[in-house]
Parts: sequence; C-alpha cells; structure tokens
Amino acid sequence: QAQVVESGGDSVQPGGSLRLSCTVTGDRHTGNCIGWFRRAPGKEREGVAFIDTYGKITYAESVQGRFTISKDNAVTTLYLQMNGLKPEDTAMYYCAADAGVDLWWDVQEYHYWGQGTQVNVSS
Repeated sequence: QAQVVESGGDSVQPGGSLRLSCTVTGDRHTGNCIGWFRRAPGKEREGVAFIDTYGKITYAESVQGRFTISKDNAVTTLYLQMNGLKPEDTAMYYCAADAGVDLWWDVQEYHYWGQGTQVNVSS
C-alpha cells in the first residue's frame, strides 16, 4: 500500500509561477514512476509530466519549456515547477504513482492517486 499527497495549488495571475509537491509514502517501489495529471472543467484528465524509474522525464507538449520536474529521492517527493502560467493551465492537478508504468499518459497505468490540488490562473 502507498499514499500519494499533493500540495501547492493556489490562484495566480497569468505569467505567474507555482510549485506543486507530490509525496509518496508506503511501499518504497511505488514511487519509482510518478506522473502529474490535470483535469480542467469539462475536460478529460490529461498527462502533464512524468518521471520514470531511471529518472527520464517526459513532458506534455502543452507545458514543454514552462514546467519542470525535479525529484527528491530521499523522501520520494516530486516537484512540478510551473512557470509562465496561462489561463488554460487552470485545473485540478493530480499526482499518480506506481512501481512500473508503460504508457505514462494513460491513467489506467497508475494504482495510486492523490486527492488533487487546485491551480487557478486568471487576472
């Protein structure tokens, strides 16, 4: 068993920055692969960024160059630094974790999910 907890969501103006945190506790292998997802009102949950067992990072095209992942392996915490935020980034952001993931963008690949943290970008 494992638990996933996100934090850091807030309301910011366009162009602003936020850093989200995701901490995975419990089974030590669950944090091998961690992904960030988001769901905007009226839309499906979509993958934002992902880090695999080997530290390889993948970003969705929509956030490439603006969002950055970093991981503290000592405490299995993943950070999502979001710069240059746009109104279309407004969403509930979720962290998901599992021991192994083949298709990082597929929500079905992850057994452990956090409750989400809300990000609002508006002027």
